[in-house]
Amino acid sequence: MRDQPDPSKRPARKRLTADDWADAALAALSERGLGAVAVETLAARLGTTKGSFYWHFTNRDALVAAALARWEELSTERIIQAMEATEPDPADRLRALLRGAIATAATDALEVRLLAAADHPAVTAALARVTERRVGYLAHLFELLGFPPPEARRRGLLAYTSYVGHAQLTQAVPGSVPADAGYLATVMTALLRR
Repeated sequence: MRDQPDPSKRPARKRLTADDWADAALAALSERGLGAVAVETLAARLGTTKGSFYWHFTNRDALVAAALARWEELSTERIIQAMEATEPDPADRLRALLRGAIATAATDALEVRLLAAADHPAVTAALARVTERRVGYLAHLFELLGFPPPEARRRGLLAYTSYVGHAQLTQAVPGSVPADAGYLATVMTALLRR
């Protein structure tokens, strides 16, 4: 007869956090859309039970709200903070933001999936907040480059809608939109033209 392992010597399983659940929800959403955010499926993905989920959330809607808040924080606020901390030149910040957005659009379907789920009230609200924050930040950069506020706002909106269109086309029709440095230079020239 074999010796049974001593339960006290088993490695402790990592205690999941609400952010772990939110990250798993975002991954599922990116892969298959909002309908893929299902508690049992996510529990299996995380190697845990539904009890862990209910420790952190009252229901699926609370998880969706947490995932959307996590998306806002990671994909908008932290990126803006990083730009502010590392790049003093506003034109270089614009280039870096566009370069990063274009690179991400080809490999990450999350934003396109969120746009497709815009009929969900929580998604609608999150998209509105993120859009306003991103356009506002881009407008701020254009103001720093000397554009008057109304024109800076228009250019910020143009830059953002260019990104959104790029992301949607890249996901829907791979290879239809270039992702090279020349394309980025053309976009920047158009955005900065006076």
